[in-house]
Order: sequence, then structure tokens, then C-alpha cells
Amino acid sequence: MAIVWIVGTVVALFFLAGVRTVRPMERGLIERLGRYKGFAGPGFNWIFPLVDRMVVINITEMMVNAEPQEIITKDKLNAMVDAQVYFKVKTDEQSVKSSQYNVFNYEDQIVNLARTTLRNIIGTLSLNEANSDRDRINGELMKTLAQETKSWGIEVVRTELKEINPPRDVQETMNKVVKAENEKVAAVDYATAAETQADGVRRAKIKEAEGVKQATILAAEGEAQAIRLVNEAAQKYFTGNAKDLKKLEVVQSSLQNNAKILVPSNTSLINLIGDVAGLEREKAKS
Repeated sequence: MAIVWIVGTVVALFFLAGVRTVRPMERGLIERLGRYKGFAGPGFNWIFPLVDRMVVINITEMMVNAEPQEIITKDKLNAMVDAQVYFKVKTDEQSVKSSQYNVFNYEDQIVNLARTTLRNIIGTLSLNEANSDRDRINGELMKTLAQETKSWGIEVVRTELKEINPPRDVQETMNKVVKAENEKVAAVDYATAAETQADGVRRAKIKEAEGVKQATILAAEGEAQAIRLVNEAAQKYFTGNAKDLKKLEVVQSSLQNNAKILVPSNTSLINLIGDVAGLEREKAKS
């Protein structure tokens, strides 16, 4: 009975010694006595203890820093350049195998490759071009890394050029240039604002003068209209009545002397005499 327990215990320990679990973000390569035996996916896996060995590979996206390096640009300036590379091991069995068997330490290798590629790219550009065309540098770096790492079983996700720092004296000169440009822009903006303000004041004064002019014209037109109306009233009432009054005086004088006067029937004097006669009758009745 004791032997059974001993054997059972040994078997259990032997089994437990071979148990391996692989997480969802990992893949495993099982090797037996130094030779590739099989692929281990996520979950429970068992290997033969002391004979088999499992190598676990992370398949999530990783980032490596290409580390700052001094690169001579096309215009003979020493620029300090730094970049980052984002990549991941592909999930299929062949790619996981390639990441272990086709390249030694792919993380270090991709850093060295990125540094070499950056020197080749930026060496063909001036410092000004390198600073203004970062998208092009990132694109060429990513394209080169993708081609060179094709057999490594990895995928280059993206590359980012962190910084391109010129020498200190060049940087100081560039800062002075930028400062001068900013001051120039500020001066132009100030002048434009002042000109706009002056133009606004001028337009306001013109509008004010036009308003005064229009008001004066309207006042003069009003006075002229009033004078015209007064003149028309005088012409209509005063001038006509004066003539009729003179005619009546002549008629009265003639009647006092018993003179006979021939008056045309189509004149206004007939009506006037009639009106006077009517007035006299009204007085007599009252």
C-alpha cells in the first residue's frame, strides 16, 4: 500500500512538474532536447518534465527607444536625433518561431536597425528639411524597418521621431530668428490694428459729416417749403382780395356819382357785387 502511495505521489509530482499555462497575450514554443516540438496557445499546456522546455513569447505591442544619437546632416551640422519604434510579434505559429529562431534578441536588433536607418535618412537632408519633414522621415523609417524585419515574425506598427536637436550655437541662432519673426509679425499686427482703428474713426467722422450735411439740407428744404407755402397763400388770398377791394372802391365811387358802368358778365366783379349786396340785405334784416 505504501508503494502505491509513493508511486502515486511521484506520478502526481511528475504531472504537476510538466504543467504550463499560457496567458492570452502570450504564445509558447515547446522544445524537446533542443529541437522544436510544438506550439502552445493560451490556456493549459503540458510538457514532459526534464526533457521538454517551453519558451513564452509576448505578442502585445511593444515600444523600444532608438536612443539619442548624433547625426551629421547634409549641411554639415551635428544634430541629436531620437526616435521610438512600436512593434509586436505576430500571433501565428510560424511568426512566433521566426521571432526566436531567425533573429537573436529582436528588441536589440530593431533598435540597432532603427539607428542605422535614421543615419541614412537624415544624412541626406539639411537640418531645416529634417525638422520640417518629420512625416517623411517617419514614413521612410517605418518602410525600411518593415522590409528588413519581414523574416523576424514581427510587425512594425508605427515609428515616431521624438526630437531633432541642432548644436547649441545653431539652436541659439534659430531662437533669435524665431524671436525676430515673432516680433515682426506682432509689429505688423499692431500696425494693421492701428490702421483699422484710424480707418474706423475716419469713416465715423465722414458719416457724422454726412449726417450734419443731410440734416442741413433737410432743414433748408423745410424752410424753403414753408416759404413757398406762405407765398402761395399770399398770392392766393392777399393779392386777389386787394384787386377785388380796389374794384369795389371804384364801383362805390361811381354809384355815389350816379355814373353808369358797364361790367362784363363773365367777370368776377358781378359775383363780388352780388356778395356785397347780399351782405347789405343781411344787415338790413338784422
